[in-house]
Amino acid sequence: MDGRMDARRLYDALDAQRRARGMSWRQLADESGVSPSLLSRMGNGHRPDLDGFIALVQWLGAPAEDFMVWPSEGPREREGPALETQLAMLLRAREELSEADKQYLLDILGATMRRIKADRREN
Repeated sequence: MDGRMDARRLYDALDAQRRARGMSWRQLADESGVSPSLLSRMGNGHRPDLDGFIALVQWLGAPAEDFMVWPSEGPREREGPALETQLAMLLRAREELSEADKQYLLDILGATMRRIKADRREN
């Protein structure tokens, strides 16, 4: 097996978000679509099933990769997505922004990144 899911890291992130939102574990379970017993088992060191994992990382709004442990030559050592890609994914995920606002911000981001790259080539 090349990598594994870090259930403790996921549970800690869930707990931090739950506390920040003033929620109970039962409310988190209801809102995320998982059973309270899954969260209880995770608190005791068990890993969620795939559907539970997906539901929880979606509830967190975090990339699943944030909760993976990679072997020494795994993806963490390779170059990750470009900054523009990472920022675009974050912007696209924001539900409070209209599509027009997202596109406007992406256009600004694109122009800024082109300027930065041009400045680097000149220096």
